[in-house]
Amino acid sequence: MDTTSDVAVVDPSTVLLSQAAADDPHGVYAALRSACPVGRADDGAVMPGVYVSSYEDVAWALRHPEVFSSAPDALSIGQEQPMIPVQVDPPLHTRYRALLNPVFKPRRIAELEPDVRSLVRELIDGFVGRGWCNFHDELATPLPSTVFLRLLGLPASDLPQFLQWRDDTIRPAGDADEAARTREAAGKAINDYFTTALVDARERPTPGLLAELVDAEMDGRVLTEEELLGICHLMLLGGLDTVTASLDCMVAYLATHPERRRALVGDPSLVPAAVEELLRHQTPVMLVPRIVREPAVLGGVALQPGDPALLVLGAANSDDGAFPAAGDVDFGRNAARHVAFGVGHHFCLGAHLARLELRVALEELHRRIPDYELAPDADVHFSVGIRQAPGLELVW
Repeated sequence: MDTTSDVAVVDPSTVLLSQAAADDPHGVYAALRSACPVGRADDGAVMPGVYVSSYEDVAWALRHPEVFSSAPDALSIGQEQPMIPVQVDPPLHTRYRALLNPVFKPRRIAELEPDVRSLVRELIDGFVGRGWCNFHDELATPLPSTVFLRLLGLPASDLPQFLQWRDDTIRPAGDADEAARTREAAGKAINDYFTTALVDARERPTPGLLAELVDAEMDGRVLTEEELLGICHLMLLGGLDTVTASLDCMVAYLATHPERRRALVGDPSLVPAAVEELLRHQTPVMLVPRIVREPAVLGGVALQPGDPALLVLGAANSDDGAFPAAGDVDFGRNAARHVAFGVGHHFCLGAHLARLELRVALEELHRRIPDYELAPDADVHFSVGIRQAPGLELVW
């Protein structure tokens, strides 16, 4: 790719969004940063547009939503309304964040730790005596999913349906047309479900975020039905997918790097730093879409309104210019500058909750099962884009 002009080039998405890159992304990231820290794929590419891969440029793009917008036309995944607040730009985004931030502030999230720890222990109790587990199915998925349902005040019996809608939205099967139809059907079903759930929250309120949202006010008014559905849609996808992917990435790494695992077993105080370093090194959300709103020049490439853009978070997090010896995992590193949660206005709303779930899961796993490894016949492959590993089977 040419980083000093708008010369048309091949489509990097054929490499980035491949199974090989999902399973072992660092070589792809390095090649992308070397060839095109900012580059433009031509109109004949599968995913034409601007690709941004260096840490400095990705961080700049994330901090300037007036140029790199995350509005719905950046990516449609079947939703009938913007997912709030992630698909709304400032200044309206700021008002939504002010409304939702109290729910996710550190002190309130810290109050959840006893329940989260109890849940993790209960899940581990279910398989610890067996000597093996499918970590994805038996801990990485039920932990954040159960916390999500409790947070919203929804019944645990609805989880299988939520997980199906999640996968139909983020990992739909088939070609592009079939995937679009699947996503559209899932989006409609999600809206139908939450339309009913919001009525129930008004008429028969139970403790949980839904009951708080239906009475919440912004700018002196209650939220509209469209706004409430946009918030619920985002909560579902965020609550059920990214922590699961993060746990899969972290434990798959630790299962194949016993010296790192033993460090956590020997010194549990390393776990918070390990969470940040593994989010950086194993970045579960490989890239995020944006759409250019204002003319700008980034990395020598002229950006025009309407240009689609992909910010390659994983490449930014493995940039030696930002993190010396970035290819190495170092629990002594200050990795807090990573962009796995984003930066700026769109910093992940649920980051404090995610950190709590990840920390407690790693603490309890290594306390109860200090010596694990991949099963000999494990077939570990990560999903493309957001890196979950359904075949993550461990033995001890």
